[in-house]
Amino acid sequence: MNAKLIISIAKSLLLARWRQTLVAAIGVTFSITMFITLLGFMNGLNDLLDNLILNRTPHVRLFNEIKANKNQPINLSERYKAYHNFISSIKPSGNSIEIRNNGLIMQALRNDDRVLGISPKMTAQVFYNVGDIDITGVVNGVDVEAESKLFFFQDYVTEGSYLDLKNVPNSIILGKGAAEKMLARIGDVIQITTPKGERFPLKVVGFFQSGIVEIDKVQSYASIKTAQKLLGQTNSYVTDIQVKLKDIKMAPALSKEYAHVFNTDAEDIQTANSQFETGSSIRSLISYAVGITLLIVAGFGIYNILNMMIYEKMDTIAILKATGFSGKDVNRIFITIALSIGFFGGITGLISGFLLSSVIDQIPFNTAALPTVTTYPINYNAKFYFIGISFSLITTYFAGLFPARKASKIDPVDIIRGK
Repeated sequence: MNAKLIISIAKSLLLARWRQTLVAAIGVTFSITMFITLLGFMNGLNDLLDNLILNRTPHVRLFNEIKANKNQPINLSERYKAYHNFISSIKPSGNSIEIRNNGLIMQALRNDDRVLGISPKMTAQVFYNVGDIDITGVVNGVDVEAESKLFFFQDYVTEGSYLDLKNVPNSIILGKGAAEKMLARIGDVIQITTPKGERFPLKVVGFFQSGIVEIDKVQSYASIKTAQKLLGQTNSYVTDIQVKLKDIKMAPALSKEYAHVFNTDAEDIQTANSQFETGSSIRSLISYAVGITLLIVAGFGIYNILNMMIYEKMDTIAILKATGFSGKDVNRIFITIALSIGFFGGITGLISGFLLSSVIDQIPFNTAALPTVTTYPINYNAKFYFIGISFSLITTYFAGLFPARKASKIDPVDIIRGK
């Protein structure tokens, strides 16, 4: 049968019950709107939460872990090789946390085409001196320019300038929580006690805020040269080499490769932050589940409306079949009705979802823990819009399929006889 004629009849049936059609379309529109808004917000939130940690985490971290030697002398002895030796209270071996030959290692990494950049780092356990009280802290010695380029360090400095770490000798950027404990302000000179018991004055040039309160109460940042002075080490002393890759998916494999080649311990970002990836996946799954549930509920509404339309239009269907329309033609008419509701309701829902997301995106977001975040996070990924309209059409298609089959099997003779 002519496609234009089928579309024309479907249009007439839709307009004849325009109120019910409008209700069904509004149901689809609402579902798609909430689907787009929910996914955009939840994935934007995922990106925000993950970036707070992942932006500050190297894809591969090279370090030396202090651990006990597995090859104890008794196990190496020929006399006791045939025995099971139970050894308790094993002490770590005398290996250092310093990465030996770090200059050669960093040069090799810079020459690796898979590496985007590297940033050396060292960590010093210290005490912040507040009068007679000592507060446990950690000073991270970093290459300021590399840290900013690769790990967005400047985005987390809420007051002061991150470049002052490089330009001002013996300077420090305090975690916001640590600064509040010490009542420190920019320009103040604070005292730090090193692990060797020596006191060291440092000038406060800024405040750092990661968004994780417990970290901000302990951690602070200094240039790597200043941190080396704190520990009384040479300019070559480095405890960590942070590697940023061009492809983050290569991190697990390269971590194992670097550990073998450079004879160091290595940890990839997926292992270090597996809990964040799990949390993001669960939140995304919940968003999809809620959105799809809304679409299925809207589909039941369309199913009921088409069922009612069939009962009310029995005589019309009988006339169509009596005048030469086949069961397939009648099936196509009702499928066209369902898809029309899904398409126009879905398109309107996409537009409404985008507009609602834009409104949410402009709402001020103020929290002391995340001062650099000023608005609610929204992800406008085109994938969500494609999934939304696809599910809209699929749901409405199946919602119309069963009523359409029922309509296609109606015998016009029975209807005319009044059966």
